Parts: sequence; structure tokens; C-alpha cells
Amino acid sequence: MNIRQHVFSSFLLLMAFAPVGTISQPACAQRAGSPAIDKFFVESDNRLAPGAELTFTIEGTPRGNASVRISGLKKNIPLQEVSSGVYEGGYTIKRKDRITLGNTVRATLRTGGRSIGETYRLSSSFAPAPGVAAAPPHPPAPAPVPAPQPAAPRIDRFTATPIGKIEPGADLRFAMLGTPGAQASFTIEGVAKNVPMQEVTRGNYEGGYTIRRLDHFPATVNIFGTLEANGQAIGARLNQALIADATPPVIRNISPRDGETVAAGNPTSISANFDDSGGVGVDASSVRVMVGGRDVTQRSKVTPQFFNYSENLQPGRYAVEVIARDLAGNAMRYAWTFAVAPQPAPASLPLQILSHANNAQVSGGTIEVRGRTAPDARVDVRVQGLSSVAGFFGVRQQIYDQSLRADPNGNFAFSFRPQIAVPGTRYEITMNAAKADLRTESQLVLFQQQ
Repeated sequence: MNIRQHVFSSFLLLMAFAPVGTISQPACAQRAGSPAIDKFFVESDNRLAPGAELTFTIEGTPRGNASVRISGLKKNIPLQEVSSGVYEGGYTIKRKDRITLGNTVRATLRTGGRSIGETYRLSSSFAPAPGVAAAPPHPPAPAPVPAPQPAAPRIDRFTATPIGKIEPGADLRFAMLGTPGAQASFTIEGVAKNVPMQEVTRGNYEGGYTIRRLDHFPATVNIFGTLEANGQAIGARLNQALIADATPPVIRNISPRDGETVAAGNPTSISANFDDSGGVGVDASSVRVMVGGRDVTQRSKVTPQFFNYSENLQPGRYAVEVIARDLAGNAMRYAWTFAVAPQPAPASLPLQILSHANNAQVSGGTIEVRGRTAPDARVDVRVQGLSSVAGFFGVRQQIYDQSLRADPNGNFAFSFRPQIAVPGTRYEITMNAAKADLRTESQLVLFQQQ
């Protein structure tokens, strides 16, 4: 009998007297420089029942990397080298695992860039003994108590010091109150990002930014403050105006005009424009519209530039009251009256605007307006543009001033093109139609698209 046969016979003898749940493997052939697995043991303290602890032992080439893989599981189970050439590891069977008789266990040993593996099938030695119920699984280990998380930072207040005008060279100053010992910064959307702030006293941070010549500040700019501490960050939006605006907004282009009489039978459109030239703009949420003593705000279209309300009114006299504030808190109130005639209005010269709708937005380039009046009537047209960007300028310019003649069907059209199409520019268009002794005036307001 040679040496290899002797080892294998010894292994068979060991198997004959091994305790239930133990598998051993005879020595494997070993090539020069390749790792070798001499023995491989699989033991269980409760067969294959949930909660049972499987223990794996490999004896083979020392200073290697050993692991096992059970078919049905998606992960390798690493083994540690507890002594020279002896590797041990374990796995606790979970209820969701599908480990049954016939599953295979693959042992792998790697050294020097080479590896060797042996595969075994779980045999009847892991089955429960006849008439003996499997022992209940080990109670699960108590869940570890999570370490207390550091408190999230907080921002109690984020403010700015108002300035007179947004212009190159002006200094913007910001202050933040919040968690002490943190890192603070602010961002001016589209202008500057993550500008650092210094902690001047405990929990009080200050920082500034000087406006550059090429900076572009829109009429409303978003500014955010950020505070970072303990690996967490929190942000706050600036909810105040940058400009020290002391002038309240005004109402322009009211319709119907003060004292005007309109005909019953058709919906009456009530509208007006808000003008806060050079200021910070109207706060749309502050606008209240009253018609005949009724609050119609919720049924009106309200923007920072205008409001529109339409209703089929009964004959009578109506008072309109509009209340609003700008974003700096300056309040305004404006009231006027008009009448709805019980009978059709006296004969008048028609003047209808076919395009565009009042308060519509128009794109850049040439703007065309079409209308209809009496055949061969004369139409005097005047177009003024008002550009208003908070803090920069409020310039009114004459864009168009012409007299037109309607065609035999009463149709007329004209077009204009602003020299500089500044987003938000308001175009106020006045049209006066005249024929014989009749005259009619109409107004149209358009906005340059943002």
C-alpha cells in the first residue's frame, strides 16, 4: 500500500467514526507552486434547521485566502487562518435560506495567484434523527443600539442689509443666525455660488458680495444661505428685498376708465396694470380686488404686473377698489367707478382689437397688432415702452406714433419693433379711431417675454 492509499484509508476510517454533521476530505493532489486542501470539515450544531450554526474548517496550504460558498446563497463566506494552514469560519442559517440535503458546499483556497477548490454535497448526516424534532433555532441576537446621531444644524434667521440701488460696486451684506461652530455660505442664483461667511460671534455669521459690472440681477433673484455641521447641511431662502424701496406702486391703464359707461349684455372686463418702476415689484399675494363691495380676488387673474376680472354685470354703478403692497412692504390703494347702462350704449364708432389679447406676452422681433373699426376710419396709434428692472432703470420711450386708414372692410394693422427688447418691458398701445363726429379710444398692454 502506498502513502496516498494509506491517507485515503485513514480518511475513510475517520468518516466511519465521525460525529453526525461532520464531513472530511482526503488529501488532494498538489502541483508544484499550487495551493492544496488537505482536509475540509463541515459541522452543524442543529443539522440544517433555521438558527443552526454551520462551522467550516479547511486544512491546507498556509498564508492563503480561504472561503466557502453554499449553493442557494448569493455570497461567499470568508474563513480566517486561525493557525498555520488551518482556516475557520461560520454561518448561521436564516429562515429565508433554502439550504437542504443535496445542496453543495464549495471550498476555495487561493495563494500566490492560484486557487484550488473542492465541492461537497450535504448528506444524510445533516438530516434530523428519526422521531426527533429539530431543536428550535437560536433566539436572534438583540439588535445593536444605534449610536446617537449628531444633531442637524439649524438656521434661525437669514437676512440682508437693504441697499439703495443694484449697481456695479455696491456691497451686499448678509447675516445668518444658527448653529455655532459650523460652516456658513450664501449663493446668489446665477451670480455667485457658495460665498463663505465668517462666524463673528457664537452662532452669528456675516458675509458680503460686491456687485461686478457684468453681473445680471433679474427683477426677482433667489438668494440662499447654507449652514453645514456634523456632516449635514441645511439651507434657507432670503425672504426680503435687497433694495431699500420706500415708494409704493401705482395703478395704470384701468379698464373700464373712471366714470365710463359700458353696455350691459356682455361680460365686462375689469383690469389694470401695476407699476413699481425702480422698486422691487408688486407682491402678487398681497393684491385684493373689490368690485361693487365684493371681494373677487380669487376669481381674478393676478400677477405682479396686472390683474384681470370678467363678469356679466347687471345695469348699475360699480366701484372698484384695488389694494396691494410691493415686496418691500409699501402699500397702495386705488379706487374708481364705472357704470353699466341698462340699455345699449349710444351709437359709437366700433374699435375692436383682433390681436393680441390684453396683457399678453410677446416674443422678440417685430410685433404686429391687428384691429377692426368702421370702414375708411382714421386710426391714430401711439406705442410707448416702459423698461423696468429693479434698481437699475425705469425708462419710458416713444416707439411708434402713426395715423392709419382702415380698409373698406374696416380692417387695419400696424407693426413696431423696439430697439432693445428688454425682458419684462411693458408696451402701452393707445388707438383712437375717428370718423365723422364719432371717436373711440382703446388701449392695449403687451409685455416683452421673459
